[in-house]
Amino acid sequence: MTSAAFDVLGIGNAIVDVISHSDEAFLGQHGLVKGSMMLIDEARAETLYAAMGPGIEVSGGSCGNTMAGVASFGGRGAYIGKVRNDQLGSVFGHDIKAMGVSFETPSATEGPATARCLIMVTPDAQRTMNTYLGACTGLGPADIDAKRVASAQVTYVEGYLWDAPAAKQAVLKAFDAAHAAGRLVSITLSDSFCVHRYRDEFRALIRDKVDILFGNEAEIKSLYQVETFEEALEATRLEAKIAALTRSEKGSLVIKGKETHAVPAAPVAKVVDTTGAGDLYAAGFLFGFTHGKPLAECARLGGVAAAEVISHVGARPEQALKGLI
Repeated sequence: MTSAAFDVLGIGNAIVDVISHSDEAFLGQHGLVKGSMMLIDEARAETLYAAMGPGIEVSGGSCGNTMAGVASFGGRGAYIGKVRNDQLGSVFGHDIKAMGVSFETPSATEGPATARCLIMVTPDAQRTMNTYLGACTGLGPADIDAKRVASAQVTYVEGYLWDAPAAKQAVLKAFDAAHAAGRLVSITLSDSFCVHRYRDEFRALIRDKVDILFGNEAEIKSLYQVETFEEALEATRLEAKIAALTRSEKGSLVIKGKETHAVPAAPVAKVVDTTGAGDLYAAGFLFGFTHGKPLAECARLGGVAAAEVISHVGARPEQALKGLI
């Protein structure tokens, strides 16, 4: 196997986040389920945007956040995602390149606008996300360069891609290209509602294709339809090669076969916004993994990155993560 030009290649929905502080009353008024991610159409996006309070715009998307984290650690990252040749598309492309991530996917010249996610952050630091996928739905197999996939140690994708059939086919093409080159593939479950939509497909992927699985406590319990985390842990052990499972303030557990590594959460002075916690945990873990670190150390780095991102508003690091190692 040839040496890798990239540590991690991410494939995801290229989204610009609009983040605003909100309260329980606003969520109730607009029929929003706290802590969830809901897909919305353009009309709904315009209605919510008009009703939101003052917000900040920052490039996001689950996998995009992870790749920004990998780069912040000093890792070599590349990203595949679809934007439109509009203002938000330019913002997304500038931001991810400025972080040091290679981004060469051609912008769409027609069709829906660049995707945006309207995020309401409540006083308890929970984020409620409403996503208009827009140009993301144009991502397809033609956007996957097998040679580029083969140039990365790990290809990492977000479960949200299963909401667009063409994007799902793109992921499967990338997975096959990665394995043909002797590389590894990884997926994050993304959201318990996403798991509910694609439970059987995700479980088949985990058994047959995925090398590294990421999920939180709610997602993994939803995947195996069990009541306790302990039951989910043992069910995961039977199907996943490596699984990194996060439990918020309880830290994370990494399992590989009969191995179990329990790692405490990194300290954080004040939780401000949990947006991106799972994304940055994956960044730290994958950075460690692609640099030959033991699984427990990979989880520790994930916890360090998650602690940094939840200490401020926004889903990307505000300080260089390599300085926190």
